[in-house]
This record gives sequence, C-alpha cells and structure tokens, in this order.
Amino acid sequence: MKKVILLLLAVAAVLAGCQPQSDALPRGKASAELTAAVDAFHEATETVPQGRDHITLHSIMVLKHGKVVEERWYNGESAEKPHTMWSVSKTFTATAIGFAIEEGLLTLDDKLVSFFPDKLPAQVSDNLAAITVRDLLTMTCGHDVAINFNTFQSDDWVRGFLEFPVTHTPGSYFVYNSVGTYMLSAIITKLTGQVMNDWLDSRLWQPLGIQKPEWDDVQGISCGGWGLHLKTEDMARMGQCLLQGGKWNGKQVIPSDWVKEMTTYKVESGPAGTRLEDMPRLGITKDNNEWAKGYCYQMWICSDGGYRADGANGQYIMVFPEKDAVLVLTTDSNQYQPYMDIIWKYLIPVL
Repeated sequence: MKKVILLLLAVAAVLAGCQPQSDALPRGKASAELTAAVDAFHEATETVPQGRDHITLHSIMVLKHGKVVEERWYNGESAEKPHTMWSVSKTFTATAIGFAIEEGLLTLDDKLVSFFPDKLPAQVSDNLAAITVRDLLTMTCGHDVAINFNTFQSDDWVRGFLEFPVTHTPGSYFVYNSVGTYMLSAIITKLTGQVMNDWLDSRLWQPLGIQKPEWDDVQGISCGGWGLHLKTEDMARMGQCLLQGGKWNGKQVIPSDWVKEMTTYKVESGPAGTRLEDMPRLGITKDNNEWAKGYCYQMWICSDGGYRADGANGQYIMVFPEKDAVLVLTTDSNQYQPYMDIIWKYLIPVL
C-alpha cells in the first residue's frame, strides 16, 4: 500500500510539473494617495449617465515595481471570472508573430499572398501582391475602409480578404482593420498546423502562469483580432512581462527585440472608424485623443510615455515604463475619449 501511495504521489508531482504555474502575482501595499484616487475614479465612472451613455467598471488592477498594489472588482465581476478582451486580443496575436519570427518561420517583409497561393483571386493587383506581414501588423494593408466579413463575396474569410479591393499602396494608409489581424492568425495556422491559441500554450500561456484561455475561432482559425477571454490578473501578467522586456521569473519569454518592436511608434493613427484626413475637421489631435498618438504592432501609443493593448468597451492593459507601472482595466462602456479623460485625471498621476 505504501508503494502505491508513493507511486501516486510521484505521478502527481510529474503532472503538476507539466501544468502552468498559477501562483498569484506578488502583492504590495497601495499608498493612501493611490487608494483615494481609485475611489475617486470609481465614483467618476458612476456619475456618467447610465443607458445609452455609460461607463460600467468591471475591474481595476494596478502594478507598481512588479507588485499588485491595488485590485478591485465591481458589478458582479470577480478575480476568477474571465472577461471578453475584444481587441486586446490583437496584442497577443502580435506576440505570436514575434515568436514565429524568432523561430525562423517568417519575416516582417514576407508577402501575404505567399502564404495562400491557393486562395488568391484570378487577378492579383500590384497592391495586393505588395501587402506584407508588417503592413498587417500596423493596420496599413492598403484598404480604403475597414473590412467587414459580411461584405465578403466568399464564405471563406481568407479568400474573402484576398479578394477585397486594395486601394492604397500598402504601408501608406492607416485603417483600423480587425480582419487583418485574423489574417495574421491564419498565417500562424498555415505555418504551424495549429490554431494560434494552441500554438501559444507552451510559448506564452504556460511560461506566464496563465491557464490556457478560451479564444473564439472562425473556420478553424483563432479570431486573432478579438475573441480572447482572460482574467484581470492574466492581463496584468502580460503587461508586466512587456514592462520587463519580455522576461518572466528571470527567463526571457517574449524576445526582447520583439517587445521593443511591437511597443514603439510605427505609423500615424486615428480612432477606429475615423479617416485620418477627416481628423482636422473633427477637431481630433494628438493632444486631445488617445487614439491619435500613433500605432505600434497591434498596440497603441499612450500619453506619459506609455503604450497599451486596447479593446472595445474599455478593456486596457496600459504599460508605463517611466513609472515602472502597469494599469489594467475591464469595463462595459460606450464612452471612449471621455473614459480616457477620467483615467488620466484620476489614475495616471498617482502611478
């Protein structure tokens, strides 16, 4: 009997070693100033009229010097409940591309058409032929408007994307385009034979101690630009890893050169759905709009020397290297710049 028990314990130890480390992030103590600021921030979100105009806060987590110093959940959310990431998903897709480059599977200059020769239209335009992996990462693949899969002539999303008119020279015109991120995910699947979520398991989820999340897929491809579901602390792990140059627990998880590449300014940008040439008429400038400060690789430049993963309805992983701080927010909100104004008024000054 004793031998059986010892054998079972040994097996359990081996199995435990195969699982991602899920130890909680280290905790620290919030300053009185930060605690008061979070109180004021929460109160400010609740003063926004509910209904059509609303900001419904779900969670907030603040990391300072690598420790969680403030964490709260609201409106029925909890630490163990995964949240819909919307376009925060894009940052994880960009990370997957970085791994693929590191492993020699592709380069930033590889042409999109080279991955899907069997799905090209009968006539391949010069602009379509010129689209690179880099153009997809920077939302500058040359379309005049954001692609909506409902407008595809084909039921096959990859084929539909390749058939869509490419009006501008790739690399020259920013249009926020979630289906372009889906194409990055499709490239990963084409190269590896795995959905991106599975491919990331040993490369990102397990090293960061994140239990493999759900990631919605379409036609056997992780959605890429949306569809990821993470807990607030999972988001914080990613933000802290980026802040540390891709390191986690002393090990290089994300290539350091790629972290620098994906988090630095690449192209002029504007709010999703807004044409750059219309911004002066609309009064949108880099000084008054957080989506006009520039785009990286599936991330946005922030004020105060930061950058962020950014999802619809107020999902944010904000990283501020100069402050050695990470701010994570999950929200249900249809307010964008007004919500950012509240964040910058109450939270950023005390990080």
